[in-house]
Amino acid sequence: MGDTKQAPRDLVDAALAARDKAYAPYSKFHVGAALRTADGKVIAGCNVENAAYPEGVCAEAGAISAMVLSGETKFDEIVVVGLGDVACTPCGGCRQKIREFTGTDATIFIINEARETLLTLSREELIPHSFGPENLK
Repeated sequence: MGDTKQAPRDLVDAALAARDKAYAPYSKFHVGAALRTADGKVIAGCNVENAAYPEGVCAEAGAISAMVLSGETKFDEIVVVGLGDVACTPCGGCRQKIREFTGTDATIFIINEARETLLTLSREELIPHSFGPENLK
């Protein structure tokens, strides 16, 4: 796995604040994510569940949707935080979403509640041998 470069403080703050607003009445598992766009904007998202499992939205997907709504289409780094000390890595669908909107030099940070960086991953480490827009040409 990647080295443990520390996650940027502003993204950590935004991811934790987003996690605190998560709507997870069923699983009780709150997740927050914050990304930095290519233009330097910090955008966050939280997971949102509903009674019709699994029709919720992941934190990473929420942040990416908000980024697109803001007019941006690329980000360089993202921080993801769940609950406790276990690494809350993106699900398969979110890995593909992250892949869609990042370059090969993107950094994915997984942190814990104590703000410690548990994993620092490159895009290739997060989703090796991925399928992207260039595969459609």
